[in-house]
Amino acid sequence: MLDLTIDGARATLTLNNPSRRNAVNLAMWEELPRLVDHAMADPSVRLLVVTGAAGAFCAGADIGEFAAHAADPAWRARNNAAIRATQTTLARAPKPILAAIDGDAIGGGLGVALACDIRLATTSSRFGMTPAKLGLVYPLHDTKLLIDAVGASRAKRMIFTARIFGADEAFRIGLIDEVVVDLDRAVDDFGTRVAALSATTQVAAKAIIRRILDGATDDDAASAAQFDTAFTGANFTEGVAAFHAKRPARFS
Repeated sequence: MLDLTIDGARATLTLNNPSRRNAVNLAMWEELPRLVDHAMADPSVRLLVVTGAAGAFCAGADIGEFAAHAADPAWRARNNAAIRATQTTLARAPKPILAAIDGDAIGGGLGVALACDIRLATTSSRFGMTPAKLGLVYPLHDTKLLIDAVGASRAKRMIFTARIFGADEAFRIGLIDEVVVDLDRAVDDFGTRVAALSATTQVAAKAIIRRILDGATDDDAASAAQFDTAFTGANFTEGVAAFHAKRPARFS
């Protein structure tokens, strides 16, 4: 119920459980980090796109499975570990990850989207953070991803009310980065742009931004060295040569 395809510089990971609006069950939670790691390990891949099949992104975790196993501590521990592994693997993967959202991104499905770097959504998409409808409590890591996107006050409002809202409001509060009419074209444009530019810059910037979000406020020896050694790298040499020649850079 998860499909990973690699086409040139782009990998696409599709949540494919259409009869449940792509709700994620335990098997899917456990498989998802492995597929993300597989895409990240492929040297040809510059961008991973996470999306859903059949007009939905993801309706959240499989609540039927939750209800059937909630009294089993071993199952709960396994499920909790799998959800955390999914969220941390997505949020801390080295290469850019784009959530391409069409339809509902609710609860744990929105959590998956929030763990991606960029979120594009169609005009018909809907969003909501709904643990209060079930009496659940979301983990701190997942909640921090929401706060990083929309701020503490809006995160509280979303969780306290469990309200479902549309793409325009999601864009206004910073939950998504762009509302698009043609999602495929928007993903193509973004992927083409990413693949044309320096992977050295993108990977380093993603790692630095994650450190800042985790609380870092100043350089250490490693980040200072990254800044310094970039000036001697092949990408910098090519970038400068392309600038002077007034041509597109051909980064390695």
